[in-house]
Amino acid sequence: MTRFLPYSTRPLRLFGQLISDITVSLWTLIWVLVGFAVHDAIATIADAGREVENGSKGIAGNLASAGHGAQHIPLVGDAVAKPLTAASDAAMNIASAGHSLDTTASWLAVLLALAVASPPILAVTMPWLFLRLRFFRRKWTVTALASTAAGQQLLALRALANRSPAKLAAVSADPVGAWRHEDPITIRALAALELRAAGIRIRTG
Repeated sequence: MTRFLPYSTRPLRLFGQLISDITVSLWTLIWVLVGFAVHDAIATIADAGREVENGSKGIAGNLASAGHGAQHIPLVGDAVAKPLTAASDAAMNIASAGHSLDTTASWLAVLLALAVASPPILAVTMPWLFLRLRFFRRKWTVTALASTAAGQQLLALRALANRSPAKLAAVSADPVGAWRHEDPITIRALAALELRAAGIRIRTG
């Protein structure tokens, strides 16, 4: 028995589990792609801000260099340099605004992508994960019980309490009496009923 795998050993139940895994995986993939699309759409704004910042810094540098050179012009140097310096400062302000736009849009792209993709992913994966963990825990427990004679007796008792009369009658004409007399064949068959209910198949012979 594959005790360490969170999957049933019964074909039909295993098929259903695999279908659910594929469905959840495709659903998650779709919303991850949607999240990336949202991120990329907002990230174009950040790219524009980055381009504005880089371009404005280049213009500011050129204007500052021109203003510095104009100061050496005789007589009119200061008059020519002042507007160039002012224009350089204005270009630096634009570069600062571009940097702010880049930073804000970058964070916004991540936050919006998560806000769009996370709710539908969690809405499906959390119940799926809960059911799979519950199945694995039950499988682990009953598999451990089935490995010992006392554990099989306990499983047989649970089968007497939980399984339908028709299934119990198919095991033995007097399943309770057989369990009380510790009949090993009947106990193993009753334990197998409980294991099958947990998604595990064993040989009863």
